Amino acid sequence: MDVPETIICVDCGGLCRRISYEEPDEGFQPGDVVAYRCRDCVDRWDIVVEDEPE
Repeated sequence: MDVPETIICVDCGGLCRRISYEEPDEGFQPGDVVAYRCRDCVDRWDIVVEDEPE
């Protein structure tokens, strides 16, 4: 499943980079928690991967 490398920080509008690593053979799966860290305010964001729409 494709998970973005970056997201936009909800608090400051800065760029957040993914700090979680995907499993080499499986990638990210629904239910996995993916962590991001903002380069500007240093907030951490945890996103739960959901099923892709059919």
